[in-house]
Amino acid sequence: MADRRVDLSALPKEVRDQLAELDLELSEGDITQKGYEKKRTKLLAPYIIQTPVEPPRQNDIQPPAPSSSSSHGPPPSSSSRYRERRSRRTHRSGGTRDERYRSDIHSEAVQAALAKHKEEKMALPMPTKRRSTYVQSPVVTRTPPDSSSGSEDETSVRRQSSVVPPQPMVNPNLQSPDSWINSTVQGSSTSSSASSTLSHGEARPQPQSQPKPQPQPQYKPQYQPLYQPPYQPQHQPQSSAHTAAVTDMLAHSRIAPSENSTPPPDVTAVAPPSRGPRVDLTSNPVVRGMSRGQSRSSMMETADGVPVNSRVSTKIQQLLNTLKRPKRPPLSEFFTDDAEEIVEVPQPDPNVPKPEGRQIIPVKGEPLGVVSNWPPALQAALARWGATQGKSPALTALDITGKPLCTLTYGKLWSRSVKLAYTLLNKLGTKNEQILKPGDKVALVYPNSDPGMFWVAFYGCLLAEVIPVPIEVPLSRKDVGISQVGFLLGSCGVGLALTSEICLKGLPKTPTGEILQFKGWPRLKWVVTDSKYLTKPSKDWQPHIPTANTDPAYIEYKASKDGTVVGVAVSKVAMLTHCQALTQACNYCEGETLVNVLDFKKDIGLWHGVLTAVMNRIHTISVPYAVMKACPLSWVQRVHNHKARIALVKCRDLHWAMMAHRDQRDTSLASLRMLIVADGANPWSVSSCDAFLNVFQSHGLKPEVICPCATSPEAMTVAIRRPGVPGTPLPARAILSMGGLSHGVIRVNTEDKNSALTVQDVGHVMPGALMCIVKPDGPPQLCKTDEIGEIIINSRAGGNMYYGLPGVTKNTFEVIPVNANGVPIGEIPFVRSGLLGFVGPGSLIFVVGKIEGLLMVSGRRHNADDLVATALAVEPVKTVYRGRIAVFSITVFYDERVTIVAEQRPDASEEDSFQWMSRVLQAIDSIHQVGLYCLALVPANTLPKTPLGGIHISDTKQFFLDGNLHPCNILMCPHTCVTNLPKPRQKQPVGVGPASVMVGNLVAGKRIAQAAGRDLGMIEDQDLVRKHQYLTEALQWRAQTDADHVLFVLLNAKGVPVSTATCVQLHKRAEKIAAALTEKGSINTGENVVLLYPPGIDLIAAFYGCLYAGCVPVNVRPPHPQNLAATLPTVRMIIDVSKAACILTTQSLMRTLRSKEAAASVNIKTWPTIIDTDDLPRRRPPQIYKPPTAEMIAYLDFSVSTTGMLTGVKVSHAAVSALCRSIKLQCELYSSRQIAICLDPYCGLGFVLWCLASVYSGHQSVLIPPFELESCLSLWLSTLSQYRIRDTFCSYSVMELCTKGLGTQTELLKARGVSLSCVRSCVVIAEERPRLALSHSFSKLFKDIGLSSRAVSTAFGSRVNLAICLQGTTGPDPCTVYVDMKSLRHDRVRVVERGAPQSLPLMESGKILPGVRVIIVNPETRGPLGDSHLGEIWVNSPHNASGYYTIYGEESLQANHFNTKLSFGDPQTLWARTGYLGFVKRTELLEANGDRHDALFVVGSLDETLELRGLRYHPIDIETSVSRAHRSIAESAVFTWTNLLVVVSELCGSEQDALDLVPLITNVVLEEHHLIVGVVVIVDPGVIPINSRGEKQRMHLRDSFLADQLDPIYVAYNM
Repeated sequence: MADRRVDLSALPKEVRDQLAELDLELSEGDITQKGYEKKRTKLLAPYIIQTPVEPPRQNDIQPPAPSSSSSHGPPPSSSSRYRERRSRRTHRSGGTRDERYRSDIHSEAVQAALAKHKEEKMALPMPTKRRSTYVQSPVVTRTPPDSSSGSEDETSVRRQSSVVPPQPMVNPNLQSPDSWINSTVQGSSTSSSASSTLSHGEARPQPQSQPKPQPQPQYKPQYQPLYQPPYQPQHQPQSSAHTAAVTDMLAHSRIAPSENSTPPPDVTAVAPPSRGPRVDLTSNPVVRGMSRGQSRSSMMETADGVPVNSRVSTKIQQLLNTLKRPKRPPLSEFFTDDAEEIVEVPQPDPNVPKPEGRQIIPVKGEPLGVVSNWPPALQAALARWGATQGKSPALTALDITGKPLCTLTYGKLWSRSVKLAYTLLNKLGTKNEQILKPGDKVALVYPNSDPGMFWVAFYGCLLAEVIPVPIEVPLSRKDVGISQVGFLLGSCGVGLALTSEICLKGLPKTPTGEILQFKGWPRLKWVVTDSKYLTKPSKDWQPHIPTANTDPAYIEYKASKDGTVVGVAVSKVAMLTHCQALTQACNYCEGETLVNVLDFKKDIGLWHGVLTAVMNRIHTISVPYAVMKACPLSWVQRVHNHKARIALVKCRDLHWAMMAHRDQRDTSLASLRMLIVADGANPWSVSSCDAFLNVFQSHGLKPEVICPCATSPEAMTVAIRRPGVPGTPLPARAILSMGGLSHGVIRVNTEDKNSALTVQDVGHVMPGALMCIVKPDGPPQLCKTDEIGEIIINSRAGGNMYYGLPGVTKNTFEVIPVNANGVPIGEIPFVRSGLLGFVGPGSLIFVVGKIEGLLMVSGRRHNADDLVATALAVEPVKTVYRGRIAVFSITVFYDERVTIVAEQRPDASEEDSFQWMSRVLQAIDSIHQVGLYCLALVPANTLPKTPLGGIHISDTKQFFLDGNLHPCNILMCPHTCVTNLPKPRQKQPVGVGPASVMVGNLVAGKRIAQAAGRDLGMIEDQDLVRKHQYLTEALQWRAQTDADHVLFVLLNAKGVPVSTATCVQLHKRAEKIAAALTEKGSINTGENVVLLYPPGIDLIAAFYGCLYAGCVPVNVRPPHPQNLAATLPTVRMIIDVSKAACILTTQSLMRTLRSKEAAASVNIKTWPTIIDTDDLPRRRPPQIYKPPTAEMIAYLDFSVSTTGMLTGVKVSHAAVSALCRSIKLQCELYSSRQIAICLDPYCGLGFVLWCLASVYSGHQSVLIPPFELESCLSLWLSTLSQYRIRDTFCSYSVMELCTKGLGTQTELLKARGVSLSCVRSCVVIAEERPRLALSHSFSKLFKDIGLSSRAVSTAFGSRVNLAICLQGTTGPDPCTVYVDMKSLRHDRVRVVERGAPQSLPLMESGKILPGVRVIIVNPETRGPLGDSHLGEIWVNSPHNASGYYTIYGEESLQANHFNTKLSFGDPQTLWARTGYLGFVKRTELLEANGDRHDALFVVGSLDETLELRGLRYHPIDIETSVSRAHRSIAESAVFTWTNLLVVVSELCGSEQDALDLVPLITNVVLEEHHLIVGVVVIVDPGVIPINSRGEKQRMHLRDSFLADQLDPIYVAYNM
């Protein structure tokens, strides 16, 4: 450092003052460590005594770092003491880092990358979580490490990097994430950060300009450093380490107050009720007097002009600010999204590095020497040693404490194997019918702790010429991948399993004591191979030992990337040749001792420790996995005690030994001539090897004995480093650029130290083998010399096939490489090794990863292991449990998306976890230039494990996709990493006028999209004209002519009629009410009267009473007594808006209106006159009012739309009689008919059917109040059966109740005699797109009790016309079409076949009523559209409503919606705009008059549609997709907020499923709708408000969400 060569006391005073000021700035965090050092150096520069320094030169491939005794570091003793102290501390902590991925250089690179983000600061919104939800499961604490982090199959531990950053202390005033986030957003835009020590690699020249230190913010940042850490040198020659400050939290974009200037929304709405009572809630007192142009959000901006702050909208604001950052790939070159093309195709980047070398020449290994005494077969070697060297030790097994348990000699091994071979061939069946014949396959099931039994079984099988298939011991029925092992056994035709007595006892059993039949396994016969059960062969029996041929010798299992288990068959000659090649390469000699820590059932453990060992009469000491867990140093002790020459280990064993090294001072590794590192091909093994050498060099370990090798089940040993000669220089290392690697080319990393990968060689190719490098995808084309590709091998010593799978075998074992022109380079077949690598200088082989760890994201390759290493380098000590991290990719929206799942420590705090996750995002983004799609933390010990404790990647991925992972923390970043979305659609300016469109349609032969019901016809009889002019007259006429005819029957929950009304009774009750109105209420003609009644006959009587008195009835749903706070304000609002002069109601409701509870939510002193109609005196009005014209208003129809808008429409007397006549004709209603109605009678067509239609047509209506179904679900269906009803009307909510509640009880209904065979039509009354799925399931479920599949249909009405369509009794059945959803978003209709991708089924909304005409119009140009075009439905009919009842009296609005003319075509007709999008399609069906039938399809309400990315989405489509995403989603609703899509889902499962839903919902919406979800909210069932018609009130939900009133289980903000 600069000051080392300066005497500070001798400096001028002003310089000393400036230095002191700098120190102060640094201590207060106003300046970074780097900036501080730079300024300091600048100040001191003139006073430094210069010494000439020779700059270090960097070669392309650097030699290995010299050991710590070189001049750069402190002396070795202090270094090892320091490491020892560190390792002791780490060992205690239980969860440290996985050694396979351990690299000081990488840790520094990651920290440096994170520090880069310091300047631009960003606050990611933390997810909101209900506190009660996640109680972490306690984790069994275990002895040293027991689980690993990556895709490897073994366990490993992690170690902290050498420099420990100070633990930041949380400021006690700011513990809650929300307070911190709010202050971040609303407060100042600066924040000082915790600093921690990092080393930066090379010191870079600093930019000249230095930003001024910013003033301290008003609030304290959440994390403050306790002290400024001292400068700490690193033991690292490559770089002078720098100390620097690192950010505390997510440094990206500054959130300045200006960005938050738009005030969040109004939050005045009431909380939604529980879903018991369905209530119509208005969001704000807004009547349809507003022009459509005014959006609701503009009204919600402020409450009384004051910006409203809400926690949720603050977080969303934060999220928006986060999303303002540009995404990584430049999105300039889009093509415009046509109907077909979906994905943005990125243009090739001209700056991508391309391979420039010449084509690679195959690399040849040295010739395989022929030694005279090599055996003709492996069994022959065993026979020879068994006979000549019987006393010589073959195998020593250890007990659980690591002490030698027993030694198997070659003589014993031979005799026992012969006994087993004899038993297998002669003693398993009857004399004539032996179970096993040579060539049959048998499973070998032996635990890792019993190598002796395995050896005997394996060689016994070879001698009997049966083919052993070694597998893992199944522990339970739920073992990970157990059915895949069954697939392997089945495909190999295994019927027999060999095992030991102890192992057999431990296998899971059924209650009767039989061994469980595991899922997917063939039926197995179990044979115990302990010596006491074997038969000694007769004198004349000798095993047959033929010369090695190409028949299979054994089958080794291999689990592939997708979890399938295949068997690699190895022939006898390949097995023998492989042993010979290993003997030559490793220079094995007779009688050597070998220590094996690896699994002896497969791979290197089997090849070296079982096969080659026997060929060379080597003494193998097998160290089981359990011993390694108990005593990690045991293998080093074995080497020391037995003076072993060879050891077979993995990186984790090197690491564990290093950790436990303090326990043993006097071990010596001087006897080792080869330390074979099995996973040395993993690039992250370099640092383990170096660190191990560092510690054990003082114990006699020679640097040249470390021999990494590369292997794969298919190609067996690919390359191995030969044992070196003492004193020769060690092989070189390659330092590669990760950016280059991701494009598949080799570039020496020079510029960016952070994204470098250091790779060690794995020696030369095997003797007698030929090797090429080919492109990993597509045809096997030879790579160029500077290109990364898959290593392929031609050798006699390799696997032969995947047993029983000829198709896959061909692609792997019979590859013929081709040159750049696609011409094969020869005849000889190569085997794919599954390893990615290149050939370096001197024909050394370098491996950079495995094909199965390859993630292909946007055309670039990333290696799962590299990502794990980066994640581990982001100090995970507080967060990640034992370094268990899984990385995989899932395919979503035409690309691979990177997903990381890690186990979270039980004691990790929410904030630590979130901070770790956000830093991993940054680190991976900086170092690998790839965006993470999802990062999930699951409770400790919950990820599926491989047999040796590693993470089972394919099962983890499957759990993730099935929603069974149950994360406790999740962060999705689709906005950052999904870069292939199509360009948002630009609405083209309409250059074509409506006239041209129409002419164009005519030229193209398309008719204009319009349809009409049949004519209403003229009424000849003047008497009838009088009767039908007004409903009041119709009622009086019926009371005179047919007095005792029963018009209405009201049923209770038991199905018993509680009240009925004949024509005359109804007339008399109406008279009483009319008299009361004029006397008690002193009501004037034309005044509005509110009717507040439960569904029933009182309501009907009150309605006619009002008409008799000449006032205008306003029907209002009564408040729910259990939920007054939510329901009473709506009642109050309608009363105020309609300026009602009086309220008619029942006694009990009158009491409710005046109760204390009511006073809590509304002002009860200002109610208008309330008249209770229960006990009225018998009076008659002076006269019955008759309106002067039929255009007078008959009643007002008020309804709350799904967007929360309260709308009242005026319905005239003429419209009432025209509507009733239209319904009468369509449904063929007359006096002798009976219909059943199970609907809410408060607005729309429901009210018309309940109150008006019977009086007009004279049919009898059986009334079933829907709330009665809550106490008796089958009420409606049993009524239909009991009264033999032919026509019934219901709502979707009633249909849903029956489907969900009675679906399983059809047998019970049948037994009670319920039959629906009488039902001819069951019409659902709705103002929405028909719910096809619900209607279908209703029809299917009740088909068993006689419901005709043709009976169920729908009606359609809107505010401007209460009934446009209604499926009548005649005419064709409703038809269904499938339309393309992509086209719908563009406002086009494209009919596709059923089952087409992205198809949406739409059902016709019923037949158009008589007298009704509809036309489809472009809502912008108001010109008519052609057939099958999507547009707004306009309607012309005598029963259109007369206009909105508005308090503003804005005539323009009324004219706009009710009396509109087309801009072209037919300018005379007046149309009403329904506000719904739909289309008309001419079908093949015929009308009664022989014309082809025009069907009207309703797609959805214009008000409800979401405009996103320039396209139009219907919420119901997104919600349907979301509901399919997971079994625990009960109901969902979507809305937008500031262009973010918010999905609210009700969770019907357990709360631990809540976070599983987040990725699934995000995936399905992206996949099916090409939209990125901004916020996912998981709530309890019943939270989504639903109105009386069963429609979701999404705007109301939106207001509650923004007001933070939903009490969500979890809110995830997608980045």
